[in-house]
Amino acid sequence: MASSTVTSAQPERPPRPNLAFRRLRGKRSPAEFAAAVRRAAREIGERVSCDARYVGRVEAGEIRCPNYAYERVFLHMFPGRTLTDLGFAPRSSVRGRQARTPGESRGAGEPYETHDTQDVRDTQDLQGLQDLYETHDNNEESDVLRRAFMTSGATVAAASLGPLGLALDAAAAGRPTRRAGTGEAGALEEAVRRIRLLDDRHGADGLYRRAAAPLRTAYALLDAGASRQATADRLYTGAGELAISVGWLAHDSGRFDDARSHYAEALATARMNGDAGLEAHAFCNMAFLARDAGRPREAVRAAQAAQRAARPLGSDRLMSLLALREAGGWAGLADRVGCEQALARAQAFYGRGPSDTDPEWMSFYGEAELEGLEAQCWSTLGDWPRAARHARRAADLQDPHFTRNLALYSAELADDLARGGRPDEAAGAGMRVLDLLGEVQSSRIHTMLAGTARVLLPHRRSPAVSTFLDRHTALARPA
Repeated sequence: MASSTVTSAQPERPPRPNLAFRRLRGKRSPAEFAAAVRRAAREIGERVSCDARYVGRVEAGEIRCPNYAYERVFLHMFPGRTLTDLGFAPRSSVRGRQARTPGESRGAGEPYETHDTQDVRDTQDLQGLQDLYETHDNNEESDVLRRAFMTSGATVAAASLGPLGLALDAAAAGRPTRRAGTGEAGALEEAVRRIRLLDDRHGADGLYRRAAAPLRTAYALLDAGASRQATADRLYTGAGELAISVGWLAHDSGRFDDARSHYAEALATARMNGDAGLEAHAFCNMAFLARDAGRPREAVRAAQAAQRAARPLGSDRLMSLLALREAGGWAGLADRVGCEQALARAQAFYGRGPSDTDPEWMSFYGEAELEGLEAQCWSTLGDWPRAARHARRAADLQDPHFTRNLALYSAELADDLARGGRPDEAAGAGMRVLDLLGEVQSSRIHTMLAGTARVLLPHRRSPAVSTFLDRHTALARPA
């Protein structure tokens, strides 16, 4: 990476504040309004990672037109209004492909906008990102995006960070790379959100290799430098978060060595930039990986390091999750007392509620995830009835929109019931997992289900168990 990422550049055109949107927020704080946006999204089956920072960027005019997911949510919140009524620019004015004169503003990759002047080639390159994220305004959007992301190979790997591809191509050709601006930083942040969304819905197996190329491009941008220090900080954070997301895809698909490498890269990026939030996130995932890889003492130490990094950040929900990571390590060491103490801390922190300081990436962490992680601790300790109670509660609490987690909690429940001597109930839970596997590709869930099937083999005379085993065998058999 370059030793200096900030270079001189022409001043950027200041955006025009969105006063209409600010009036709609009323007396609510940005964090309160962001929470209302997320609630409205859930009401219509959407998922957006809205936080106070996003609201601030909309009101500042940096986001000239929202992507289609946000558009649906905003129009649901304010029925009868159009995007123009909400203070946004018409979509056609943001997404045009024609060349513009230097005095005109230019649309960039939505939802983030860049205000510096670039040539028409850059405008066309940015369109690739828009097309990946925003082309499908219908109820089949998630399926279309999933197919595009998972089947288009190298084309998608390049398009998923459209403006970043230019930097990588130039570097490969030995040409000077264009310095990064706010458009590239925004594209990187949106790519991280899209990967998380696809993983939540469909699992990691089909995503990992497609996501690795944009990660290389992101780090090429760091070498190229940025026009401003604030942009450089966003690029470092975005590259680190993308490394963690790609690492998680490797982790969840059973590629532990790859995951370890990506997490270490994110940790190095965090420390070079003095980013405590990114450091805590990297250590959090390293603790989870160490637990899954059979290194429980390392899991404890990584979780404790994450807590040290996170403590000044002031997020109780983050501290709760990190305490659960530590509990998982203690469970792997068969230290019931240490596990129970960490679980108690996790519950106490969680009970303090959300705050404006909660990281955006923690949108997955709610009561269902807390229950699911506690179930895993009791399962590791061999307390199957207690594990099953928490796993059942996790599955009951999980929003069915997040298919992967619903399948994961149900698989945990099936395994706990099977090992706890309740084969018929285990078979029923296993059948629910099988029903979801058409939408989810996760080696973790397949491995868990295979273990459950082995435990249930002695009970195959039961009709329910026999049906589950037959269907599982048919699923596992090569076509």
